[in-house]
Amino acid sequence: MSSQAIRLGDVLLGIETGKSFQTSETPARADELGVLKVSALTWSEFRPEEAKAVVNYEPEDNHRVRAGDLLISRANTRELVGAVVLVEKDYPYRLLSDKTLRLIIDAKKADKSFLLYALRSSASRTHIENFATGSSDSMRNISQAVISSIPIKLPGLRLQRQISSLVNTQLAAAADARQAARTQAAEADALIDAVYRQAFENIVPVAVPPEFEDAPTGWRWMKLGELAQLESGHTPSRARPDWWGGDISWVSLTEIRALDGQWVESTQIKTNEAGIANSSARMLPRGTVCFSRTASVGFVTIMANPMATSQDFANWVCGDELDPEYLMHALIRSRVELRALATGATHKTIYMPLLEAFHLCLPDRPTQQRIVRDLKEQLATAQQIRTAVHSRLKEIEQLPARLLAQVFDAL
Repeated sequence: MSSQAIRLGDVLLGIETGKSFQTSETPARADELGVLKVSALTWSEFRPEEAKAVVNYEPEDNHRVRAGDLLISRANTRELVGAVVLVEKDYPYRLLSDKTLRLIIDAKKADKSFLLYALRSSASRTHIENFATGSSDSMRNISQAVISSIPIKLPGLRLQRQISSLVNTQLAAAADARQAARTQAAEADALIDAVYRQAFENIVPVAVPPEFEDAPTGWRWMKLGELAQLESGHTPSRARPDWWGGDISWVSLTEIRALDGQWVESTQIKTNEAGIANSSARMLPRGTVCFSRTASVGFVTIMANPMATSQDFANWVCGDELDPEYLMHALIRSRVELRALATGATHKTIYMPLLEAFHLCLPDRPTQQRIVRDLKEQLATAQQIRTAVHSRLKEIEQLPARLLAQVFDAL
């Protein structure tokens, strides 16, 4: 396939930029003047709803987003800096920001649709990521010089249009498949929620006064503190490396997402007897239910062996009336509602006085154990379905990149 190696600047008549507008923090309505946020440019679509309302300003016409605009983001995360979109219609109420550039293409040399896909290819992405500047991956920047120097393999105009038409058709088919897979993934996620609702008789089993639903027949609401002893955790001093790396497992936020809904046999981060002795951390027994109460609120695990936790956890040592797995699953079933109780400006936290007010709706212990057995069996089946569906979704989401690689590697 005949093509020539050029730089993007070879087919540019210019690069236009927006400006830094004074905005409110509220999203702009569709009929309200708004400046584009960096999140308006993605690898799959233009999102005009991602805009902040502009305060007291009458923009110049060249700041407005127009049909046929080939836009590129000059600042974003490492993965999204340099994201390119081709706008399909006029958006007179949307304005280019100083972080959004309009590429003016010489139509005698290059087709915009072809360049859209070329700039999304792996060669262009590698160039952009290599030359992006910034000390943090959360905000990278590229200059106009870097944009102009992006390498492009450019065939003749007729072939460009043929390629862009073919790619557009195949990407549309991939988008349809992706949407279908996302629907299936949502249904698989909903299946797990449905399993939990059924297991707990359609109630939220952990609540604080006075928000109690009617208890199912044979169940009762009890203060959790009367069924289990509430314990906190602590972190031995990080300034003492000799208190770390021992043989005592220590549950922390670092690992809790991976441990959610499971018994934890051992943790990667460990302390030792000196760390425990010289801090407020204490060893808790097997069967202790650990609930993350700050930052990553709502994740739950159960100790399979004696261990300690950080202060980020509320830990319940269950009495004879309460099955630990029943409590773990009750907390998971109530996760959305419990997260809504967390407060704080930086890190959301459920504080101890509120944790002490937790109430639990439960049947007798044999019934708790039956519920847990049935729940685990149903969750295993639902999780298998969810894993298969999400694996297929992941493969489908990789199709556009693979397609672009096939096309542009062959040029």
